[in-house]
Amino acid sequence: MEEQYAIEVSNVKKKFRIFYDKGNDLKERILFRKRNYYEDRWVLKGISFRVKKGEAVGLIGHNGCGKSTTLKLLTKILYPDEGEIKLSGRVSSLIELGAGFHPDMTGRENIYTNASIFGLTRKEIDTRLQEIIRFSELEEFIDNPVRTYSSGMYMRLAFSVAINVDANILLIDEILAVGDTNFQKKCFDKLREIKAHGTTIVIVSHALEQIEQICETSYWIENGLIKDSGTPKLVHDRYLKSMEEKRNQQLTIQHEEEQKPEEKPELPAFCEKTAIRMGTGAVWFTHAEMQNLQKEKQYIFRTGEQIRLILEYETETDGLQGNFGYGIFREDGLHCYGTNIFIETGKCIALQRKGRIEILFRNELLPAKYFLDIAVHSHDGIIFDDIRQVLTFAVTSEKQDIGVSRQETTFSWG
Repeated sequence: MEEQYAIEVSNVKKKFRIFYDKGNDLKERILFRKRNYYEDRWVLKGISFRVKKGEAVGLIGHNGCGKSTTLKLLTKILYPDEGEIKLSGRVSSLIELGAGFHPDMTGRENIYTNASIFGLTRKEIDTRLQEIIRFSELEEFIDNPVRTYSSGMYMRLAFSVAINVDANILLIDEILAVGDTNFQKKCFDKLREIKAHGTTIVIVSHALEQIEQICETSYWIENGLIKDSGTPKLVHDRYLKSMEEKRNQQLTIQHEEEQKPEEKPELPAFCEKTAIRMGTGAVWFTHAEMQNLQKEKQYIFRTGEQIRLILEYETETDGLQGNFGYGIFREDGLHCYGTNIFIETGKCIALQRKGRIEILFRNELLPAKYFLDIAVHSHDGIIFDDIRQVLTFAVTSEKQDIGVSRQETTFSWG
């Protein structure tokens, strides 16, 4: 192992034996031994990477891709079936919340137990005890049994111990998702500090922004192999785009399938199954569709692309005035945009027995998954028909800008 590296992973493979209908006791296993069928499922199929001393790297990928397994191999909780892992220095890990804590022991007692697992002597723990307690902000509860702690308090204590054992390598698996915002910021500040002092850090997280804040390199694991690696922002953009394309392939298939009327009889077939409908029913939508400029149905749009929204409706009442509108919400609930005919023109329109509304707008949203709401109201605000999350669509982009929407920007210098 070269001196400059803290971690070397060479062609590591790991499999788990998956049993089908395995007997629960000895009698069942003897009488029904043919039930003990299993398969070897390869979680890691040959991954290799090296981490320099003092470097921080992130492991990303969808659930089940092998991220956490890789981290457990690094901690020697698991061992590879093939390949080799070399580590240089003391390893500290935050793999599972409260791992190594005894619920009936106090926080103070668990500090001694947990720190000794990481290789500290009693004397070393004594010198660090007050700093561990201070950082955890659990002075008031440190002599209470940890079974009385909340998950956030568990995380505070576990993190405080892990960063105070003078480890050369720190391994973290999703643990920073727990805890309040202020303590998360405090943890990241501490990670930057110990990284500056030469600690090597490996983080597994679905919160990509966390990795981007602290890591120099990201490794994207897919189907047990490293699919991509490099600068976190660039790797994450490619990862998100790939995930979005896969998700929207499924969405496209789902949209093309006919919805069974018994599943949600109050919603027409063009709606998402998760849609919510309300209104008096004096006017009702009979169709909604998002299209590109070639009038082809589409569910994935690029930032900057024109979107054509087609709405069809019916009413049995003559003389109604209507105000049609739409709203766009990001997957996390952020209201990105909304407008209607009255906002744009200052008036409502006369409704026909069967009518069609065409809305054309330029999509300036940045890559994410979005929901579309549609509604038609009377001139005085009575809701005729309002369908929330009527359609789902996604946005992709070739650019690397961040935020909610793209703002056309020009730089000049000289």
